[in-house]
Formats: sequence, C-alpha cells, structure tokens
Amino acid sequence: MLFNKKSEIDDLFDFNGVKMKTFTQWNRLRHGPMERTEIMKNVTLKDVAKAAGVSYATVSRALSGSNQIGKSTRERIVRLCDEMGYTGNYVARSMVMKKTYLLGLVVPAIENEFMSQLAYYVEMSARARGYNIMLCNSEPDLKQEEMVVKLLLGRRVDGILIVPQSPATYEKIAPLLEQIPAVFLSENLRDQPQSYVSVDNSRGAYLGVEYLYGLGHREILYFGCRNSTTHQLRAEGYLRACRQFGLEPRLHHSDFARSSIENGYQMVKELFAKPIDYTAIFASTDSNALGILKAADELHIRIPGDLSLIGFDNIPSTALPRIDLTTIEQPKKEMAVQAVDMLLDKIEKGTQGYVHQILMPSLVQRGTCRSLT
Repeated sequence: MLFNKKSEIDDLFDFNGVKMKTFTQWNRLRHGPMERTEIMKNVTLKDVAKAAGVSYATVSRALSGSNQIGKSTRERIVRLCDEMGYTGNYVARSMVMKKTYLLGLVVPAIENEFMSQLAYYVEMSARARGYNIMLCNSEPDLKQEEMVVKLLLGRRVDGILIVPQSPATYEKIAPLLEQIPAVFLSENLRDQPQSYVSVDNSRGAYLGVEYLYGLGHREILYFGCRNSTTHQLRAEGYLRACRQFGLEPRLHHSDFARSSIENGYQMVKELFAKPIDYTAIFASTDSNALGILKAADELHIRIPGDLSLIGFDNIPSTALPRIDLTTIEQPKKEMAVQAVDMLLDKIEKGTQGYVHQILMPSLVQRGTCRSLT
C-alpha cells in the first residue's frame, strides 16, 4: 500500500482522537491490552482523557480517588490507562484501588537452582494476575528472615509468599504475619496456623527408594541435612520405604544448615574415605547429588557403574547430558501457581482460614541408576 501524503499515514494511527506514533501502538490499543513489559512511551493524561471521551479534570479526579467520580467511570479510566500504557498508572491504580499490586517473595539462598526456578514461576504467575514481585533473600542470618518481612510490610506489599528457613524462625515472624495475607511454599510449618503449598516430601523419598528396590538394590544410603525440616520429612519417607521393603536403614546426615553442591561434595568425600558397602545413594536434594557426582568423579567412582544415585527436586542442570541425574520432580510451576492463587484469594476475596495444598512428586528416570537384577 502506498501513501501520497503524511496525513494519510497519520490517519491510520488515530484511535478516538489520540494520535499513535507507530502502527504497533495503534494495533495494541485497537485490539486489546498490551503486556506490561511493553509500555508505550509519551502517553499523557490528556491522551487518556481524549480516548475516554471525558475531560482532563475527570481523569485527574478519577485517578486521585475523588468521590465526585462514579465507580464505573473510575474503573473504565483505570482500565484505559492500562491499555494505553500510561506510565503513571501504577501509582494511579494504587490510589484508586487502595492496593500496591505488589507481592513480597521471601526465599533462602536465591543462588540455589530450585529457589531461583521457583521464584521465576512465582513472578510469572503473579504477573499474569496483574501483580509484581519484590524478591528478598532471607539468608545467611536467621534474623534476616524477620528483617525482610518487616521491610516488605514497610513497602506496603499486598501479601507475602515465604519459603521459610526453619520452624525456629517462625516464632519471630508469626506476629508480623498477623498484619498481612501470607502463604508459605513449604510444609516446614505444617503444624502452624498458616496456609501453605508444598510437595509431599515423604512420598517423594518413598518413590526413590521404591525405584531402587525394583532395580535390585538392597543397601541404600540416605544422604541429607540434619537440621532441615524438609529433609526430615524426606528421611521419614526413606524410613517408611525401608520398613515396607524390609531394608536396613542407613542414614548419613550432615550438620550443614542447607544443601549445596559444595556442602554435598565435602561431606561425601569423608563418606567415600570409608569402605563403600552400599550400592545406591538417595540424596535429599539435587544439590547434594551434584556434590556427590563431583566427589565420585575425583575419586574414580563410577556412577552408575559402581554406585547408583538419585536426587530430589529436578533442577534444570540435572538434565544436562554429562549429569543425566535420576531424580524426584517437584512440580515447581504448579506450586507457584497454586501459591499465588491462594494468596490472591486472601487479598481479593478476603478468604479466611488456612488452606493446605499438598502436590504429588514424580520420578524422573535418567542415567544414574543401574539394575542389579
């Protein structure tokens, strides 16, 4: 299509009297709301007023929360601000709706692959519902968890999602959480009056032992952290499977506060210095399992030739060809979606009471286990 005059092109990008600078702007406004990450530039309140068919003063009053503007008109103006990409609209929406559309997310050890992947899915889920995330790391000090919750309250977030470090920290933050809707992403606090979403940790460990037993393994070592409630739940599943299949439990606990590749590496080097009288290891996290793989490689212990290995979490790096770790999948995306939905039910619908959502884990078979039968 050819145009002879600049005005002919300009006419194409006219929407209710508002001149759009590009076809992309016109098309997005014409056909529906754009993504928040694609905000148009240079849209003013005057532009919004023209598009809404009202005066500048009406738009200004609507966004300031004035009682002179009806609810339907106010909501229409706010919606149009969203669609046009008016850059002052986060403040506008906060004033009108009495909310910040901001959620706090507290996680320990954001450098941990599981935590970073979970945080990603939480952010995507929140964004799909029109909310942004303020991410806080609660380590390395246990006092940090209390500090970041106070910080989020000071920033007037609408709600908080927390991956708690341990039950010991809960006593400090419990009074703070009475002030705001909150949901936990862990069953660490399953005995406390809080809503949470979690994988069934005990069931996951049971699945791992059941799989190894089916491959003919009878000497299966559990490798985990002593001071973690999550690891204790996984150890319970391991012990339950041992009872079920008539196996002698072989527990090896580290005293590290949390799992990491380096911690797993250091602890298993000490373990491998002793005679290896077991045929398989169930590692309570993928991070520990990766540390075991590193130590085994240095000591020329073949996995799975000499020793079978299962992890827990299914973090992205475990699928790399040189690792190819058999592991227990935590449904991280589903956990995030359920937790965000649960929190927004509290915020938007005023849902009362405590909800406990337990999701089922699954076995991911890869290349670190061999059959003995």
